[in-house]
Amino acid sequence: MKNILFLLFLILILQSGLKAQVAVIVNKSVPQDTIKKTELLDFFTGDIKEWPDGKPVIVKELKAKSKVREAFYDYIGKNPSRMKSIWLKKMLSGEGDPPESITDDTAMVKKIETTPGAIGFVAKDKVSDGVKVLLFIQKD
Repeated sequence: MKNILFLLFLILILQSGLKAQVAVIVNKSVPQDTIKKTELLDFFTGDIKEWPDGKPVIVKELKAKSKVREAFYDYIGKNPSRMKSIWLKKMLSGEGDPPESITDDTAMVKKIETTPGAIGFVAKDKVSDGVKVLLFIQKD
């Protein structure tokens, strides 16, 4: 019986490590404290280009394939290849440029910290006091 309980406990621990926990982060200059899924999608597709105070939204995305990136795009209902086609269309029509791709979570946090109006996403455990979190996303 002890072995079975230990095995179940071990399975639970391993499964919790497989969940992608994502934080949507912004520069501290951003005037809002929360964000809705639809609004997040509009920022990342370039349909909303300004924060409520009129300052520009500067979108950043993670370059590398990861559970965090996958969880983020699943949450907003778009896959990365669909997002690339949306950004390409906007770029070709002169409506805007694709977001800057950041190499990893640490670089993303630093970039968001130092870029007024910036928004991006990272693993929840990479968040620092230098940024503001608008939303947590958890994907199994």
